Amino acid sequence: MGDRGCIGILAGSGPLPAQVAAAAIAKGRKVFVIGFRDFADRALLEPYPHEIIRLAAAGDILGALKRNNCRELVLIGPVRRPAWRDLRPDAEGARILARLGRAIFSGDDGLLGAVVRVLGEEGFHVRGAHEFLEHATGRSGTLGRVLPDAQAKQDIARGVEVLKVMAALDIGQGCVVQNGLVLAVEALEGTDAMLGRCGRLMQAGSGGVLVKMPKTGQDLRADMPTIGPETIENAARNGLRGVAFQPGVTLMTDPAGCVKLADRYGLFLYGLTPEDLKDRE
Repeated sequence: MGDRGCIGILAGSGPLPAQVAAAAIAKGRKVFVIGFRDFADRALLEPYPHEIIRLAAAGDILGALKRNNCRELVLIGPVRRPAWRDLRPDAEGARILARLGRAIFSGDDGLLGAVVRVLGEEGFHVRGAHEFLEHATGRSGTLGRVLPDAQAKQDIARGVEVLKVMAALDIGQGCVVQNGLVLAVEALEGTDAMLGRCGRLMQAGSGGVLVKMPKTGQDLRADMPTIGPETIENAARNGLRGVAFQPGVTLMTDPAGCVKLADRYGLFLYGLTPEDLKDRE
């Protein structure tokens, strides 16, 4: 077998970049991590060959990837979209921004899709994090001890319907529904901030349901829905009764930890089934 080169990991925040690095090494691959300054968790990246580089310093990023013989890339970990005045691109960054064109002003799907395209034109093959973290994408049905009841199932169905409509507008990957009422949809603020808003909006009666799933046609190499222990903690803190997600296309940063917390708080953790995902008449 020839040299397949090194896996380059472009790392935003959270634990997933380090998990991808560990999984790739376990599969016999070399890795090199570029942690984006002000986003990446340096302590988690410390065990792996890495550099911390400013997001818009594209010349430094591409140079480091090529020096380390990186042919395949994984983009993983959230990065807050910076304001224009904060970007300060280097010459290579300005060139790439020009190639991204109008996609810079589009939603996340449009921008990330354009980033994947440009990286391909630069000679890299972009792979999805789920290709390395197969164990962390969940399964259909109830994962813990708590089962969703009939009302929760109706709220899940409503959430799936809402997210399918939102997909066409490239808005977000999550929403919260309580007794048929849409309390919040996820936008630029992310899931945790959305859940914080829901705590103030929760109605009397049974708590709301968080539904997470990718947008229709979303490029999973650039962005996948993600849930972790902090998601379960925030759901419980803000009065929710459960979390539903689409298995196979949702990353769980700590599957066992998520189930343990859901059981502790009396929340259900539910992987959507093919029947749940069917279009309703």
